[in-house]
Amino acid sequence: MNFGKATVVLILFAVFFTSCKKNEEPPAVQPPQFEIQKRDNMPVFDSLNVYEYVKRQTEFGPRVSGLPSWENAKKYLIESLQKSGAKVTLQDFEAVVPWGEKMKFTNIIGSFNPDAAKRVLLCAHWDSRPHADKEADSSKHKTPIPGANDGASGTGVLLELANVIGKNKLDYGVDIVLFDGEDYGVSSSLEGYCLGSKHFASNFPLPIKPKFGILLDLVGDIEAVYMREPASMQYAGDLVELLWRYAQSSGNSRFKDFISQPIYDDHIPLNEAGIKTLNIIDAGLVGANSANPRRNYWHTLNDDMRNISKTTLYDLGRVLTGFLYSLKIN
Repeated sequence: MNFGKATVVLILFAVFFTSCKKNEEPPAVQPPQFEIQKRDNMPVFDSLNVYEYVKRQTEFGPRVSGLPSWENAKKYLIESLQKSGAKVTLQDFEAVVPWGEKMKFTNIIGSFNPDAAKRVLLCAHWDSRPHADKEADSSKHKTPIPGANDGASGTGVLLELANVIGKNKLDYGVDIVLFDGEDYGVSSSLEGYCLGSKHFASNFPLPIKPKFGILLDLVGDIEAVYMREPASMQYAGDLVELLWRYAQSSGNSRFKDFISQPIYDDHIPLNEAGIKTLNIIDAGLVGANSANPRRNYWHTLNDDMRNISKTTLYDLGRVLTGFLYSLKIN
C-alpha cells in the first residue's frame, strides 16, 4: 500500500518536472565576438606603394635613436600617416638600454574614427637594430643594420593600410601604432627588447582600449611563411584561427598551420597588459640559422632591400585588407 503511494508521488513529480522543463526558454545562443562576413568588393591594396615605403625607410639610414636618420625617418612616418587622414599623436619616452645609456624614443600613433567604441590595434616597430651582432665578422658587431625586413617591412604594410582605411571607412576604429625601441636588446637578456611596446602597455595613451591587436614583424621576405606563433595562440587563439582560416580560404599559401618557435616580440607586453594580440611573423628567419643561406640575414648588415618582395607584400596586404573589411565585431 505504502509502495503504491510512493510510486504515484514519484510519477506526479516526474510529470510536473518534465512539464516545467518544456515551458523553459532555451538558452540564447551568443554570437562569437568576432566573425567574418562575406563581402564581394574589397578596397585595393597597392604593394608598389608598400615597397616604396620600405625602401624609403632604409634610404634614410639606420633608424637608431640619436642619429639624424632616426629624426628624418620619424618625420617621414608622421607625415605619411597624416596624409592618409589619420589623427597622429606621439608618445615620447626615455629608457635605459643594456649598455647603460639613457635614450629618447617615440611611439607614433595614427588613429582612424577615434571616437568609435569598437577598435582594432595594428602595430609594427619602426626602429632598426643598432648593432649587427649576428655578423660573422666581429668587427661589424657595433654597426647598425638597415632593417629592411626587420622593422621597415611591417611599417610599410601599415602605412599602405592607412591609405586604404583613410579612403574606405570601416565600421570600427583603428589605431596604427609604430613602436620605437624594439630591437635594442642583447642576447643575454630580454630587458632591452620591446621598449616601445612595454612603455605603451604600461602607459596606455589612448582613450579606448582595442578589442584586439595584430602585430607585423619580418613580413617582407621573398620566401616568407607565416606560421602560428605559440604566444599568439595562447593569448589570441580565436583570432589566429579566424585570420589563418580567412587567409587560406582566399588562396594564400603563406599562412601555415604549423607551430613556429616561440617569439618574444611586441605582442608579449601587449598581451601581458590585457590587449589580446597576435603576431604575424616569418619566424624561420629568427636566429639566422636557416638551411637557406640567403635567409640568414637576421640581425646582420644583409637585412636590406635585396630580400624584400613586392609579391610577398601584396599577398600579406591583400589578406589583411580582406580580413579587416570582412570583420564584424559583435
